[in-house]
Amino acid sequence: MKVKKLAKKISAGLTAAAFGTTLIFSTPTAEAIGLGDAIGIGVGVISANEQINQVKKQIDMINNTEEGRQALYQKFREEYGVEENYELNTKLDKIMANLSAGVAKVDGTITSKPYLYFISQNDTLNAGCGMGHVMMVNRGTFNYVDSDDELAAIIGHEMGHGQKDHAANSVKNNLNQQLLAQVGVAVAGGTTLANLIGSLALTHTIADYGRGKEAEADNLAWDYLLNTNYNLGATAAVMQKFVDLEKGHKRSGIESFFNPSDHPDSSKRRDNYAKKLYEYSKKHAEVDKKGVVVVNKKEFLTPAPVGKMSSAERAYFVLGNLAVAYHKGYDKQEATVSNGTVYLGQQAIITPVEGDEDAATLAARLNEIKNLKAKS
Repeated sequence: MKVKKLAKKISAGLTAAAFGTTLIFSTPTAEAIGLGDAIGIGVGVISANEQINQVKKQIDMINNTEEGRQALYQKFREEYGVEENYELNTKLDKIMANLSAGVAKVDGTITSKPYLYFISQNDTLNAGCGMGHVMMVNRGTFNYVDSDDELAAIIGHEMGHGQKDHAANSVKNNLNQQLLAQVGVAVAGGTTLANLIGSLALTHTIADYGRGKEAEADNLAWDYLLNTNYNLGATAAVMQKFVDLEKGHKRSGIESFFNPSDHPDSSKRRDNYAKKLYEYSKKHAEVDKKGVVVVNKKEFLTPAPVGKMSSAERAYFVLGNLAVAYHKGYDKQEATVSNGTVYLGQQAIITPVEGDEDAATLAARLNEIKNLKAKS
């Protein structure tokens, strides 16, 4: 089947504003009826189990074949619109290339199913990965997030979903509960099974994974960034950004790439990453509850806010640099200043901005506390 012809079959009214929403089926020609009713009016000679098996085959086709992937990619682009801004697309291309190389070091299967991605014309902060490694990043995400490192953390999370086929598996796991009744709807209303699968693919992308799958994607994002040159602290920093955005705006028009009803609390996810950073630093560096960067249980600095980053958000970037320095053993060298940046060994730690203490003061303080005995 040609891609364009298949794309036409993958068509249904999208009821969700973006990826990462609850599964919703819509059939305009008939009201929802139960499986028993459907069988009663003549589902046909095909048994319920056989219908489910047909659906699973269609899911596998969309998820695993190039024909299915390209058709879904084309349909998403039609539904959401494509942002052609050269600067944004160049930025996304670079991040995807870097992350794909990082993923390949953890999971080589990415080479046989590279990501199909684009920037949508939606101005909310959102991103998602559907079946077939089809990924979308909303234009609005770039308005909220300046840092390539934080964008990589967001996209790395979505690639975690993609590498584990969470979208396709989630659909399959929900077949008995949701899809079977909709097969009855399709029969009663004359909708073809192929069109039903199209609706399924469009409206159920990363929906309703459960917190276990979200935690898995978070942890995979860490592994992927670990194999790139991005600041590991961005994992916790972007969660801090969501904590900051959510203050006073719970369940409001601010739409994150996380569905708040399906995902763990942003602060808990931040703390999960913060713990990883602490462990990676060999238990030398952390950010305390006040947002202060602490080295060997001694206060090092409280960063000034800059641009769209709060003080606490920026603190996790400093922590990411310190974690790498301690992990590589650079703490055995002196903290120095070069071109206005504080270094520990070969690792840059912080470049002070207006509102920060000066680089010389910070380097001197780091030298005082960097070799104190780490405490468990």
